[in-house]
Amino acid sequence: MYTAQDVQKLRQVTGAGIMAAKKALEEAKGDLTAAVDILRKQGGKIAASKMGRATGQGLVESYIHAGGKIGALVELACETDFVARTEQFKNLAHDLAMQVAAANPLYLSPAEVPVEIVEHEKQIYLEQLASAGKTGPMVDKIIEGKLQKHYAEVCLMRQPFFKDDQKTVADVLTEAMATIGENIKIKHFARFELSGKPSVCSVKD
Repeated sequence: MYTAQDVQKLRQVTGAGIMAAKKALEEAKGDLTAAVDILRKQGGKIAASKMGRATGQGLVESYIHAGGKIGALVELACETDFVARTEQFKNLAHDLAMQVAAANPLYLSPAEVPVEIVEHEKQIYLEQLASAGKTGPMVDKIIEGKLQKHYAEVCLMRQPFFKDDQKTVADVLTEAMATIGENIKIKHFARFELSGKPSVCSVKD
């Protein structure tokens, strides 16, 4: 039904343990794509169960790019010092710092975007649609779609992950919580560019 190579490939894609990968492949009858979906759904449930737990440990990771002209800092929190010192957690923090440097997010999630900014964007979209002669009930749906696209550009959690654009940063965090077994949160991030205005985000608890 499936081979040892299938198990290894599934583990590489999802970060799942051997037994979890085997069980998912059995449930999916050897279909790797279906097995990935099964593990991701399980990961989402596991992550959801951990989100209320306190995150008093963690680390601050930095990334410097372009000959010292662009830099980023990320404060990534977890539950225990043991996890904070693992290579998996450190690598995750480093990847997130690279994401911030590359994609220049302004906010963590849509919840962090000020209401006045959202309303300003909606007004711009409304004027664009009016100029194009679009009216009626579809306008609200079009505006919402444009707003979601905007969030994917400016909100870190909604951005496509730079290592795999089929995932968002939120997906990557969810998978990490499932495999590491602790609640993980981005507490702060900042991006600096030579001769540019720094962008700093302090996340609401």
